[in-house]
Amino acid sequence: MSNPVSYEVKDNYILITLDDSKANAVSPALLEGLHTALDQAEQDKKTILLLGRSGKFSAGFDLSVMGQGGQAMADLVVGGARMAQRLLQHPYPIVAVCTGHALAMGALLLLSVDYRIGVEGGFKVGLNEVAIGLTMPYFGVELARYRLNGAYVNRAVVNAEMFTPQEALAAGFVDQVSAAESALADAEAVIEKLNAINMDAHYGSKLRVREPLLAGIKEGVMKDFSVEI
Repeated sequence: MSNPVSYEVKDNYILITLDDSKANAVSPALLEGLHTALDQAEQDKKTILLLGRSGKFSAGFDLSVMGQGGQAMADLVVGGARMAQRLLQHPYPIVAVCTGHALAMGALLLLSVDYRIGVEGGFKVGLNEVAIGLTMPYFGVELARYRLNGAYVNRAVVNAEMFTPQEALAAGFVDQVSAAESALADAEAVIEKLNAINMDAHYGSKLRVREPLLAGIKEGVMKDFSVEI
């Protein structure tokens, strides 16, 4: 299988694209590729633009792994928590364009970055764990509680409600919604503004604001899996 994560250095940002040619499932390979890309991004010291493939940002954890249960499932979920933790603590801004459906861990990725642009269309965004018979892991509860707005936490986590892009904006999954043809230009405009801020101050403030969330994620993984991250 080819690497589902590509990396390209642009003039003003780094483009990281998720594309497994299918549903962009969060698999061990995708997590490994994304960690490698983030390693390089820390060396290149630029704002990141994170894209999915057209119509699919990410369908969430790879169900072929989750269906195995046991250690395989636990390892993948812990890997997802580690990725959320890493995105939340990245020293440079991360802008994501939600290029289509974003479900479960795919939606949690949106809740882990600094600015999110939804794309107009017949797409669903949300946390469907309960709908498919999974109890939301604690780290996901912490992300939802921190990033979603008010009553949407219950609607998203407990009721597994799915949202259109505009509804996802109201809920807090995304920060703006753009037409598909302008989404990339709109993301580049956001990046231009972010590039003008002081990156040391950005990083230090990010860590202070997210300190309770990061502590909650660590505690949650320990509760669910007795693993320290």
